[in-house]
Amino acid sequence: MFCDRCGAVVQAGQAFCSQCGKQIIGSAGAMPTRGRVQQHSHLLGILWLALSALSAVGGIVLLVLANTLFAHLHEMGAPPQAPTGFLTALFTTLGIVVLAKAAVGFFAGWGVLQREPWARILLIVLAFISLLNIPFGTALGVYTLWVLLPGSSQQEYETLVATRTANASV
Repeated sequence: MFCDRCGAVVQAGQAFCSQCGKQIIGSAGAMPTRGRVQQHSHLLGILWLALSALSAVGGIVLLVLANTLFAHLHEMGAPPQAPTGFLTALFTTLGIVVLAKAAVGFFAGWGVLQREPWARILLIVLAFISLLNIPFGTALGVYTLWVLLPGSSQQEYETLVATRTANASV
C-alpha cells in the first residue's frame, strides 16, 4: 500500500505516513496504474511528428528533383527519347502525395498529444498506410496499432479525452 500524497510505502494499520506525515484514513490506496494508451500516447505523438518531418523532407526532395533535374534533362545531354515529361509529372505527383501524408501525420501527431477525440481513428488509418513505408513507417505503424487498436484502448482513449475536456473547462 502507498500514501495518497507522496507515494511512500505504508504498512497495514499505520496511522500516519512516515515520509510526509499525512494521516492515513481507512486503508492506503494502491499505486495507480496507467493504461497502455496513457503510457504510450505522448511518445506516439512525438514519433508521428518525427516521421512526418522525415516524410516532408522526402517530399520536398522529390519536388526539387522533379522541377530541376528531370525538367532540364534534355539540356544536360539526355537522349531525345528520354521520358522527361513523364518523369517530371511522376515525381511531382509523388512529392505532393508524400507531402500530403506528412501534413496529415503532423495533424494526427499533434491531435494525439492534445488528446483530441478524432486523433485515435486518424492515427489508426495512417498506421495501416504506413505499414508499406519500410522500415520506419512499418515500425511506427505496428507500434501505433499495438497501442490504439484494441477495444480497451478505445475506452481508455475516450476516458483520457473526457479527462482533458473536464480539466480544460475548469
